[in-house]
Amino acid sequence: MISDRRAVSRAGDNENGTECGGRTAPGIMILGATGSVGSQAADVARKRGYDVRAVSANRNSKAVEDLCRLFRPEAAAMADDGAAADLKVRVADLGTKVYSGPDGLTEMIRSVSADTVVNAVSGAAGLSPTLAAMGSGMRLALANKESLVIAGDAVMSEAGRTGTEIIPVDSEHSAIFQCLKAGGDGEVRELILTASGGPFFGMERKDLGSITPERALDHPVWKMGAEITVDSATLMNKGFEVIEASKLFGMPGSSISVLVHRQGVVHSLVRFADNSYIAQMSKPDMRLCVEYAVDYPHRTFPVIDRLDLTSVGPITFAKPDAQTFVPLALAYRALEAGGALPAVLHAANSAAVSAFLKKKICFTGIFDILEETVSRFTGAASCTDLPDILSAADEAERFAASLAAEK
Repeated sequence: MISDRRAVSRAGDNENGTECGGRTAPGIMILGATGSVGSQAADVARKRGYDVRAVSANRNSKAVEDLCRLFRPEAAAMADDGAAADLKVRVADLGTKVYSGPDGLTEMIRSVSADTVVNAVSGAAGLSPTLAAMGSGMRLALANKESLVIAGDAVMSEAGRTGTEIIPVDSEHSAIFQCLKAGGDGEVRELILTASGGPFFGMERKDLGSITPERALDHPVWKMGAEITVDSATLMNKGFEVIEASKLFGMPGSSISVLVHRQGVVHSLVRFADNSYIAQMSKPDMRLCVEYAVDYPHRTFPVIDRLDLTSVGPITFAKPDAQTFVPLALAYRALEAGGALPAVLHAANSAAVSAFLKKKICFTGIFDILEETVSRFTGAASCTDLPDILSAADEAERFAASLAAEK
């Protein structure tokens, strides 16, 4: 659940943001510590002096060794068994306990005590760590949107049952979370997610067929992994963020809008009952979102540079073209239908984007596969149990992959 429970401890007040000012440093875990967001979380921890008690990664044992030598955590987990074996040798002199495989990661989360778990695991693999953190007494700083896209109802229900506090780390949802502090319950009328529009903003569908993976990976604002960068180009990522916002904040899709904002400094807005808008602005830097989630409800000294408003230039907003970039429209459709359909859409997208990056299908082939898969699996909207949802997603991914192979 999203609440105002105070953090167990807070970072301190030194101006340079490099220590915790003599106060007890927050104890954190960083899951997915070698990925884009995880690496930035580690940088925040270094600058703020957080007590990093556990880290995890997929298979980059050398990078995790470096983190272990920097933070001296109690434990580390590697998803890949071979990488775990290698890490054990690398950190044998540190006393860091090494866990192996998905089950090992779950065991580590449940065995190590911390104030906050930063879940920056990439993709569907992040769902299990999210569920493992529930009921532990630890705050969940959630950067893994797939947890809510695939199993949002189950995650939020479990958060409510266990009293787990979730603070979003996605830049748009962190912004909304911050903006919501300006009003009370029942006063919110609209959540507005901003989007860069991707590198192909303004283009028509007929012009998109020749887009190459190289062009799709050239994002105008953020530096991210390959799949999420393509998702930003198709607006699928923004569609997933609509679903995420609906689950996190308990708002229907009809009360969630998307605006294209090319300058990338307004990270989202909230419209209240009196038609006032509250926006959150900053330089586009995920380190701010990490720090806010760990230190909430306190605002400490900065880990990012100040936004110079005089240098931003004109700030513009535009409606997204959901007729051309159909993944956004499909996300609203999946959200409204509910059940397993958001998970089906996510799974189909993973298969389609993988095929595009391997140059097996064209850019608009992603759209075709998504439309056909969602139409094929409309019955999945009746699925409510998590095992059935995951089963439908697996089947949808196989179906989408078969469509890609035929093109």
